[in-house]
Amino acid sequence: MEDLINALNETLAQLDYGKKPTELYEPIRYIMDLGGKRLRPLLTLLSAKLYTPDTQPFILPALAVEVFHNFTLMHDDIMDKAPLRRGKPTVHTQWNENIAILSGDVMLVKAYSLFLHTPDVHLRKVLMLFNQCAAEVCEGQQWDMNFESCDTVSEADYIEMIRLKTAVLLGFGLALGGVLAGAPESDIELLKSMGENMGLGFQLKDDLLDVFGDAGKVGKQVGGDILANKKTFLLIEALERAVGKEKETLMYWLQAKDYLPAQKIQAVMDIYRALEVDKLAEAKIKAYFDLSYAQLDALKVSEAQKTPLREFMDWLIAREH
Repeated sequence: MEDLINALNETLAQLDYGKKPTELYEPIRYIMDLGGKRLRPLLTLLSAKLYTPDTQPFILPALAVEVFHNFTLMHDDIMDKAPLRRGKPTVHTQWNENIAILSGDVMLVKAYSLFLHTPDVHLRKVLMLFNQCAAEVCEGQQWDMNFESCDTVSEADYIEMIRLKTAVLLGFGLALGGVLAGAPESDIELLKSMGENMGLGFQLKDDLLDVFGDAGKVGKQVGGDILANKKTFLLIEALERAVGKEKETLMYWLQAKDYLPAQKIQAVMDIYRALEVDKLAEAKIKAYFDLSYAQLDALKVSEAQKTPLREFMDWLIAREH
């Protein structure tokens, strides 16, 4: 995996997005240089590796997934009015909103240009899958924004939102690798579903780490979702399960306007623990990853070929940041 990540980062560093006007292209280089785990293009290469040992020809189409992912982050940051991304000022903060919108648009165009490095025989299939995925990511973002003004959100609605906003891109990343490497259609469908289940577990783990993670390992102050009253799986389940004094205390903190952030975080964490919604989340995460492992087992390739992807999944479920 380290070799694949290095290959992705080396190629990414050499990508030419454009030069002038600098205000248009510099923000793209800025956000792409902020780092990240490169999980999505790595999934594409690991998926392709199931069917062929040589993944070098697939690096540029894989990076299309990373460019698109960062495009969504740039626009999400504008909508969320987020000041920081990976510990650095967001693009719209460093420049302005209009520049961030336009630079993001160019990133989407660049993603399509990188997909053009797909062999002609597979290009139509890749673009059809990507267009469906990209529209679903936008649907997920809209549902997420809608939820901000909803008094209540069901668990089913939340799971569908994170499937669209987060999981479908992991599913596309895995399916892309299969298409590029000439996998059977039945395997491509399995890969897509496996990636979505993996993505659901991934996002639920993020929800859990935001509240119960180690700040030093997570790389940010824990409890941001609590302070924002974000309707995560944990809060949705807590609202469903709380009664009596716990319900009263939870509603107090959700409605409070003047408070010490650390005090609110601790109080809501205590309620989550008392209601055991952290354990419920852990069980849900395990269930989604168990599904993805079962789908990996069902792929029509040898166990030795599955090993790199299985090791990646092991890391993903055990991660602490």
